[in-house]
Amino acid sequence: MAIPPSWIIQTGRSIWTQIWQLMMSQLAPRNDRGEYQRPQSEFRQRIEGIYKPQPNRYRLYVGWSCPWAHRTLVVRALKGLESTIDVTLLQGDANAGGWRLPEPVQGCQTLAELYRYGKTGYTGRSTVPMLWDTQTYSIVNNESAEIIEILNSEFNEYAVHPELDLAPEDLQDAIAQWNETIYQTVNNGVYRCGFAQTQMAYDKAYSELFATLDRINDLLATQAYLCGDRLTLADVRLFTTLIRFDLVYHTLFKCNRRRIRDYTQLQAYVYRIYHLPGVAATCDFPTILQDYYGNLFPLNPGGIIPQLPDLSYLLD
Repeated sequence: MAIPPSWIIQTGRSIWTQIWQLMMSQLAPRNDRGEYQRPQSEFRQRIEGIYKPQPNRYRLYVGWSCPWAHRTLVVRALKGLESTIDVTLLQGDANAGGWRLPEPVQGCQTLAELYRYGKTGYTGRSTVPMLWDTQTYSIVNNESAEIIEILNSEFNEYAVHPELDLAPEDLQDAIAQWNETIYQTVNNGVYRCGFAQTQMAYDKAYSELFATLDRINDLLATQAYLCGDRLTLADVRLFTTLIRFDLVYHTLFKCNRRRIRDYTQLQAYVYRIYHLPGVAATCDFPTILQDYYGNLFPLNPGGIIPQLPDLSYLLD
């Protein structure tokens, strides 16, 4: 096997490292240890005050591939809010540097433009999910953890399944504890692996991720869900990461100790949630694969999109 001369390898490595570091500084902010630091969401309003719980007033802007946006689609489906909360599916566009609207809204072509329309002078991140008020043309909330709480509790009079409470009072403490653990080590943990910019940062995130997955797998041997036998928002938050794990995180984000299908209990857990009414329809595997491998250029500079992995464990 012929390899290029060493000077070409060294020059190429030096140039690529500088370019990679520049791109990663924009894609994934880091601390001085090279650990990925996810920025905070900026729009945190609830359904109160000027925002009334009315049908067909609010619209969710989401992308199929985003696990944070996926949470909102799952809760919307479980609660039966499809006729109450409209959805616009955005297209990830690496060339545009963000999400593109399928058709213009108030003259806006991209989500970034819509953010600026909703708040004049806005210069922050334009992320999904985003809950939009079509009456005041304003952004209500762009924090997924809060949007799923809103969908769970604020539109029950219009929901097909108002009796379903994904955050019951008696499980509030347990849900909060799981949310904190799962966010740090799993939801954001896979990104801490994939976006790590030092070996130490990657090793730490990798160890914490699989320690939590091992712990949850053992727990699920004795109960159906994280907080017992009832599905909660904590499960929704975990599910949208696990459903992507074998698809993209295992390989692209270097989370390769095990796949979800290698865990007996986690595999059954993902299957159980996937087959709840309406949930499977929120999972678009080809688009997830395309968006991650096609749009995260610093992680996949060749742009080659792999074939779908074996997802047969999800089938009946």
